[in-house]
Amino acid sequence: MNRTALAWPGAPMALASAALFGASTPFAKLLLGTVDPWLLAGLLYLGSGIGLGLVQLARRPLGIGAAEAPLRRSDMPWLALVVLAGGVVGPVLLMFGLARTSAANAALLLNLEGLATMAIAWVVFRENVDGRILLGALAILAGAVLLSWQGGPAGVGWGALLIAGACLAWGIDNNLTRKLSGADPVQIAMLKGVAAGTVNLGLALAQGAVLPAPAMLLGAGLIGFVGYGVSLTLFVLALRHLGTARTGAYFSTAPFIGGALAVVLFGEPITARLLGAAVLMAIGLYLHLVERHDHEHAHEDMAHEHAHLHDEHHQHAHAPDDPPGEPHVHMHRHTRLVHRHAHYPDLHHRHEHAG
Repeated sequence: MNRTALAWPGAPMALASAALFGASTPFAKLLLGTVDPWLLAGLLYLGSGIGLGLVQLARRPLGIGAAEAPLRRSDMPWLALVVLAGGVVGPVLLMFGLARTSAANAALLLNLEGLATMAIAWVVFRENVDGRILLGALAILAGAVLLSWQGGPAGVGWGALLIAGACLAWGIDNNLTRKLSGADPVQIAMLKGVAAGTVNLGLALAQGAVLPAPAMLLGAGLIGFVGYGVSLTLFVLALRHLGTARTGAYFSTAPFIGGALAVVLFGEPITARLLGAAVLMAIGLYLHLVERHDHEHAHEDMAHEHAHLHDEHHQHAHAPDDPPGEPHVHMHRHTRLVHRHAHYPDLHHRHEHAG
C-alpha cells in the first residue's frame, strides 16, 4: 500500500470537514451583530440537525440509501456523553468564558481544542504517535496559534480557565465520537445537532435572547447545516479511517481556511501572520500525509457492525439474509489475524504498541 492510498480517503475527509467549519466562521460573524451569540450557537446546531434530518428522509425516496450501520441501543450512552460534552458543556463554558475575556484572547485559547483532542487520544486512548506525526501536529497548531495571535494573553483569569474547560470538553467529545464512528455518520451528526441545538436554544431564550427575523433564522440554519452538520458528518467518517489524533490535527487547519475565505469574500488584507500560518500548516500537513506506520500487529477476535468491503480484514462467512453487494452492512466476526502492512489507527487498527 503506497502512502497516497494510505491517506485516502481519511485525509481529504478531515480537510473537507475543516474547510466547511472554517468557512462557516466568517459567515456566522455576519449574523453576530443582530443575533445573540448563545442563541446563534443554538440555531447553528439546530440547523445542522434539521438539515441532516431532511437528508435522512430523502435518502430512500431518492434511491441514495447509504450502506451504513444504524446506531444501536448500546451506542446511546456514548451518544449521550458526546452531546453532553460537546453540545452542552462546551458551549456553556465558552459563553461564560467569553463574557470574562477579550475576543482576541478567546480566539487564541480556542486552539486548545486541537491540543486537547490529540493529547487525550495519545495519553488516554493510546493512539500511536511518532516524532514525525508529533512535529506535524505541533506545526499545524503553531499555525493556528499564530493566526489567532492578537498581542498575547493578558494573564490567566476565570475567563481563560472557562474557555480552556470548553476546549477540554470538545476534546473529550471528539475522542468519544470515535466510539461511534462505525455507525451512520449522518444519523450521529443529526441527533447531536438536534439535541445540542435544542438545549442551547432553550438556555439562550431563558436568558432573555429574542429570536431574529425569519431571514436571519434561515441564514443561521443554512450555515449550521453546512458548517456544522455536513462538517461533522465528514469528521466522523475521517475518524473511522484516521483515528482521533490525526483527524484532530487536520481539523486544526479550520482557522486558516476561515481566514483565507475572509480575504477572498470580504476583502480583508493578506497579512504576514496569515502567510506564516499557511507555511506552518503546509509543513504539518506534509508530515502527516507522508506518514508510513508499518509493523506486524494482531487483530483480536471481535464482532461488530459497519459498512465494509471484502478486503483482507473482512474474510467471513455470510448468513442467507445478509445483504448482497458491496459495500454492505451486517454484524460480522473477525477471527484473530496477525499480519503486517501500513495502517492508521482506524476502525480495525486500535491496538497497543510496544515501547
